[in-house]
Parts: sequence; C-alpha cells; structure tokens
Amino acid sequence: MAQDFYEMYLEEMGQIAPMSAEEEARILEQTAAGEVQARKRLVEGNLQKVLSIAKEYEGSRLPMADIVQEANTALTLAAVEYDGATGWETLLDRRVREAVEEAVREQEAELEVEENMAARVNALQIVSQHLAGELGREATVSELAEKMKMTEEEIRDIMKLALDALTVSGDTAAAGGETE
Repeated sequence: MAQDFYEMYLEEMGQIAPMSAEEEARILEQTAAGEVQARKRLVEGNLQKVLSIAKEYEGSRLPMADIVQEANTALTLAAVEYDGATGWETLLDRRVREAVEEAVREQEAELEVEENMAARVNALQIVSQHLAGELGREATVSELAEKMKMTEEEIRDIMKLALDALTVSGDTAAAGGETE
C-alpha cells in the first residue's frame, strides 16, 4: 500500500512544471510578502528538491512513503515560515532534514521498544515453561516475579502485552479469513 502511494507520487511528480531561477526569485519575493498563491507554487516547484533530500534517507527503518510525507510537510512549513531573511535553500534543507531525521529517530525508538517488549514476553514464556516443568503446575505471578527478579506488577504487564498481542494476532487472522 505504502509502496503504491510512493509510485503514484513519483508519477505525479513528472507532471509538475519545474521552476526556472527567474520564476523562483519572483515567487520567493511574493512568498516573503505573504502571498498565498506564491507559497503554493513555491511548494510545488520545490517538490523535486525535497524528494532528492528524502531519497538520502532511503533504507532507514522508516518506509519511503513516510519519509516523503515528512519531507513534504516540512517543505510546506518552510514555505509558510519563509520571510526573506534567511536564504530559501538553507531554510528548506534544514527544515526537511530536521523533520525526516526526527521521524526516523521516532521510528527507531518505537521499534526498539517493540523489540524489547517482545524479548521480555519471550523470556517470561521460557521461564514460565521451565517453572511449570519444575513445579508440575503453572507458576504463580509471585513465583515468576521472584525467578525473573521483577515485580509482580511488571510480570502482569508483560502477561497483558502477550495476551494483547495474541488477541490482535487472532483478530487479524480472523479478519483475513473472512475476506478470502
């Protein structure tokens, strides 16, 4: 789905008329003066530049469609912010890179949390199975907490995450089965 969006976006980019240096100079003056139509053309005329910056982040853990979306949002905000005091190219480059890099950092942090939680769920499952074998019954939350050197609350939280993941997985499988 995201790849389809990105492919469509690239096709549409080819239909946008490039801006000449003279047009850009005129549009920048009008944008600095607050003309909304000029701002729209400034955004449109700089989509290719923004795409070339965005492509530098291809291969990060953030899908390219999301990178392009962040970059285009930064372009729009830069056009609103532009007042003629700062050079346009400098402002544009800085805003786009800041936005994309922040989005990449957020994605990496989110994935790290997910991986950490998956590791905790797996560790709890292994310890639970081991204790069940030792005890001949299911371990209590208290026994699991003691064995894993965690609080009972932490164990309950991990159990809830595991249950939620199973529920989501089951809902997804059920939904997929209905449409086939």
